[in-house]
Amino acid sequence: MNNIKAVILAAGKGTRIQSEEVQVHKAMRQAAGKPLLHYVLKAIDFIEEKDIVVVVGYLKETIIEAFPNLSFVVQDLDRGYGTGAAVKCAEEAIGEFSGDIFILFGDAPLVTQETLLSMRKQHITNKNDCTILSCEIDEVLGLGRIVRDENENFCAIVENKEATDEQKQIKEYNASVMLADSKKLFEQLKNLKNNNSKGEYYLTDVPKFFLDSNYKVGIYKSTNKAEIYGADSIEDLNRIESILMLNSAK
Repeated sequence: MNNIKAVILAAGKGTRIQSEEVQVHKAMRQAAGKPLLHYVLKAIDFIEEKDIVVVVGYLKETIIEAFPNLSFVVQDLDRGYGTGAAVKCAEEAIGEFSGDIFILFGDAPLVTQETLLSMRKQHITNKNDCTILSCEIDEVLGLGRIVRDENENFCAIVENKEATDEQKQIKEYNASVMLADSKKLFEQLKNLKNNNSKGEYYLTDVPKFFLDSNYKVGIYKSTNKAEIYGADSIEDLNRIESILMLNSAK
């Protein structure tokens, strides 16, 4: 598929899912016999391998060895922590590309190709500069909330740690996939600040910057609620494996 690239974030340590006995990168954890990153790559196999950049850090060698045909950049922690800092590290590898970029997480294997293609179709049809994937689910999750205005338009993503009690009642969550115009994305990443409770550069602040620059931001709400789940704990991993096995049996 032309004029589309992808950046996959796979640099974080994932402390909640580690144990003293086993040190394995989250994206390399096995579910239904394959690493989580395998499923992410399968979902974006409409994008050529040469157009995929994986941002690595912790236990990077294991990922690079497992997927030797991909392009990798190492997150420079001297330039800051967080998802926004990780995407910044991919700017040189993306180069002068002027199309759209999918930003995905290497430990979120349940997002389907069907959803990604539908999301891109809406992005193009609505002439968005940035489109966010969301899921509405009646569970309390530690994820960012999608804040909308009275007309249901996007206002901001508020991370769970920064959310007010009122915002934590929102059931529409950020599903950790973004599609954005490459040039505008890296332009807005320069505006990120780390003045939050974790001292990190949040990628989720970027869509609000798009709005502030009078760029168009849309939301693609998935009806596949399983797509919200990432592998932040062993319990999450077990749930992901169950869903993958159920899907493969269909």
